[in-house]
Amino acid sequence: MISPNTKVTIHMASSLDGFIARSDGRVDWLETSDEFAAGEELDAAAIETFLNSIDCYVMGSKTYETAIGFEAAGLGWAYGDTPLFVLTHRTLARTRDTIQFHSGDLAELITGQLRSRFRNIWIVGGGAVAGDCLRLGLADEVRYSILPVLIGDGIPFFRQLDRDVALHLKEVKAYKNGMVSLCYQVRR
Repeated sequence: MISPNTKVTIHMASSLDGFIARSDGRVDWLETSDEFAAGEELDAAAIETFLNSIDCYVMGSKTYETAIGFEAAGLGWAYGDTPLFVLTHRTLARTRDTIQFHSGDLAELITGQLRSRFRNIWIVGGGAVAGDCLRLGLADEVRYSILPVLIGDGIPFFRQLDRDVALHLKEVKAYKNGMVSLCYQVRR
């Protein structure tokens, strides 16, 4: 049974020109040296509280491989012990017990399985997965973190949209590192 209190959120960090990664998948531009004095501070306690509110993550295989690469480079595992569902048709290394691989229908996974088990579901990559979620009407909101950098070319935030998707702006926040966070409700 689908709980009326569940929410599916698409979240992505991107460059100002709308790319989530360079064409070769690199995200070396995510760390910026910008400063915005009037912005909010991102402190560790607030980040931990926020991350603890997420019940599960869904991502594509390339985003998963990027996350594994970050961990191998000593940058840590961003998803903690939260269940993570990786969409793939390939055989990938399962680095944690909390990781499950899914090669079936995306709508069945989200609507048929995850919405009945989890309250706060986050889609965190990549562009094709985000586009599919919107195209299939699976997302309730879009959270868009824009970093103060233009990279000129790369992988777009949303791919494979076949129609306009109407949104309603719910929240805007600016941070001291120059990042701007937008939250939109998906209009039905």
